[in-house]
Amino acid sequence: MSCCTPSPDRPAAPLVLGERGTGTHHVPQVTVPDQDFLMGDAHGDGHPADGEGPVHRVRVQAFDIDATAVTVADFRAFVEATGFRTDAEQYGWSAVFHLAVTDPERVAGRMAGTPWWLGVEGADWAHPGGPSSAAENDHPVVHVSWNDAQAYCAWAGRRLPSEAQWECAARGGRAGLRYPWGDELPGAGWACNIWQGQFPETNTGADGWITTAPVRSFAPNDYGLYQSVGNVWEWCADWFSPRYYAQSPVDDPRGPALGTARAIRGGSYLCHDSYCNRYRNAARSSNTPDSSTGNLGFRTVALSISEG
Repeated sequence: MSCCTPSPDRPAAPLVLGERGTGTHHVPQVTVPDQDFLMGDAHGDGHPADGEGPVHRVRVQAFDIDATAVTVADFRAFVEATGFRTDAEQYGWSAVFHLAVTDPERVAGRMAGTPWWLGVEGADWAHPGGPSSAAENDHPVVHVSWNDAQAYCAWAGRRLPSEAQWECAARGGRAGLRYPWGDELPGAGWACNIWQGQFPETNTGADGWITTAPVRSFAPNDYGLYQSVGNVWEWCADWFSPRYYAQSPVDDPRGPALGTARAIRGGSYLCHDSYCNRYRNAARSSNTPDSSTGNLGFRTVALSISEG
């Protein structure tokens, strides 16, 4: 279980896909060129259990990726076109950070080991804090599981990025850096949406946001990607293993063949050095495919010619 995204204890639910390839994906695209790059943590910042090393050479072919995370408006179009119901809606609840709960009377319980995460009945992609809240169209969609993201991709004729594609895109062509912009947080101003204050009780909101920010709130990286770190975690296609990097192929790695959790990347508005130092290019974590939380979303990549 990631410290930043709890894995709700839920029975298995069937994966229901949208009608394949019938939707229109409106998120602007950026092109990541063919390249070799060094993948992994070159600074020793990572949590050993996350398996951010060893640093290894990876070769990717050019691909198009969403400039931003998929927004509430984008996901709403999918739901309205297909009638899709997310895992959170089917289960009747999702995980909400305690300061973001809008309906305390709907709290069903706390997540084991992370008491600041509450299971809230009626929390879902359209109601991120609870049933009386309303998601904002230009914010990243959250409370979407890996299963839900896969359903959107099937409808839109897209797919989730591999971990290698995600990290390559996040780095923006700048080798070995901690963050998309460099190795240090800015001395003045803010470059991403993360926690400020004393976790988990006080977030000063000095960067302008307490929970999610609109998807274009901070400057993009050199490829034109917005908020690849901070704001919300993003699902990747790969199964997760902390040992995978030691055996990863050079060409277009796609993760282990099997697993129990899917990789997530980028950190979120809850990341803080004292708690979850994962708002970095190399940082990685995981969650079970049916898990949904208030800080977990996704972006997509275009299908290759062989996949189309």
